[in-house]
Amino acid sequence: MSAPAATPVVRTSKVGYGGQAILEGVMMRGRRFMAVAVRAPDKRIVVTSEPLPMRLYGGVIQKIPFVRGMTLLWDALGLGMKALMFSADIQMQGAENPAPAQAASLAKPLAWTTVAIALVFGIGVFFVTPLAIVGFAERFVGAHTIWSNLAEGFIRLVLLIGYVGLIGRMPDIRRVYGYHGAEHMTIHAWEHDDPLDPEHVALYPPAHPRCGTAFLLEVVAISVVLFALLGTPNIWVRVASRVVLIPVIAGIAYELLRLGGKYPNNPVLGWVVAPGLLLQSLTTRYPDRAQMEVAIASMNELLKREGEELAVGDTGTLRHGGDGRVDRPSVPDTPVQAEAAGSAPPEPSPA
Repeated sequence: MSAPAATPVVRTSKVGYGGQAILEGVMMRGRRFMAVAVRAPDKRIVVTSEPLPMRLYGGVIQKIPFVRGMTLLWDALGLGMKALMFSADIQMQGAENPAPAQAASLAKPLAWTTVAIALVFGIGVFFVTPLAIVGFAERFVGAHTIWSNLAEGFIRLVLLIGYVGLIGRMPDIRRVYGYHGAEHMTIHAWEHDDPLDPEHVALYPPAHPRCGTAFLLEVVAISVVLFALLGTPNIWVRVASRVVLIPVIAGIAYELLRLGGKYPNNPVLGWVVAPGLLLQSLTTRYPDRAQMEVAIASMNELLKREGEELAVGDTGTLRHGGDGRVDRPSVPDTPVQAEAAGSAPPEPSPA
């Protein structure tokens, strides 16, 4: 008697899943839900999820080009901060004296003061500081529309690269960069219809064309062009323009990021995406097996909540062609005890 045919994996086409690396964990975002998986101090994987605000993610704003780029800012600030607070709570519980389960929850009020401080810091360092340096230099050499804006953009780029490179020397941030790579590799595996397990995830590179790092680099490039169109008015007018035009720049960068992810083989878009992939050599690290397992747990939880089939499939001979995968040595084994927990309703632990 012949064996029954395998049930095909059901996947929604053209869904751009995304995510962020957090403290000892990964946040994944879909169309309607976000999921977070964190490695607890006792080596369990703690998983939780919650619905996204559909007025922002499913409403009219998602249909308006350039305006929908604001959701990427919300991803980085709002959802990222909630996930980071959750992961910090898990780490604070400790392995031997865990706090009550409700202590770690995505439902906690967002620390808007912290978000505001982070936003002010980012604008101050990467937008106002380069302009202040250029403004000081203009007192001696005079203002010039092209060279002033090029110098400002160059200083902004140096600050960005220097910042991500410098914090990457910290041990904790190096681990976050490893989870960043695991997040990208997991998304790569899903997009290429591979099973979500460490053996298959390990075949992919830690860089991804839709990464937020590429978004930041595009913001720098677009800001040079857009600010050059404004000329060199009074310094305070320029300071105000840098702040006011951030949503416009973010909207343009987001559309370029979408196009780069949608048409990865387009040579023109390839040139647009390439610098972002290069910069990711600073913001990603090749992860260990335990980090891959956390990213996979987060993705599986998201797929479960989104209503898609989990990634199961043939684990036979692997292809090493031009489909985005790379040949890697076997993934080092790390003892892991996975367990699902958190604020979501009780459900079977993700594979």
